[in-house]
Amino acid sequence: MLHHHHSATCRHHDADSAQQLAATMLERAREAGLRRTKALENILSILVHAHQPLSLADIADSPELTSGADKATVYRVLIKLEELGFIRRLGLHDRSTYYTLVQPGHHDDYLICTQCGRIQRLDITCPVEALEKQIEKQSGFSKLYHELEFYGLCPKCV
Repeated sequence: MLHHHHSATCRHHDADSAQQLAATMLERAREAGLRRTKALENILSILVHAHQPLSLADIADSPELTSGADKATVYRVLIKLEELGFIRRLGLHDRSTYYTLVQPGHHDDYLICTQCGRIQRLDITCPVEALEKQIEKQSGFSKLYHELEFYGLCPKCV
């Protein structure tokens, strides 16, 4: 199971803002060409309400997955959401993959243990944001984004 440590920089939603975000994500998915299904609604809601990245099993076994979708269906929806840029994959290639929501104008960076697979949100201001703005300004590229993951041994595995 994923380990997550809460901190002052951790992004948590109150129930109303989480519902609003889920509705917005669902509308964006529909506009991107995905059919509005109960499975899609459930999966987006589960990801929005999660305070950490989730594995396929976490999502497929969630009591909030009321659509009755099996693991294969959940996986197909996750692949479509990833292709559309709504979620991104985290983790080590030889271990479980975890999925986290992508929100325009916001991102999280992560620490990943190469021994036990533990994933933890990086609890500092992103060191790359200033560089990203500089690159945008100098290169003429716009809408730049980045995904930052640091790999190493967590305190329990050292």
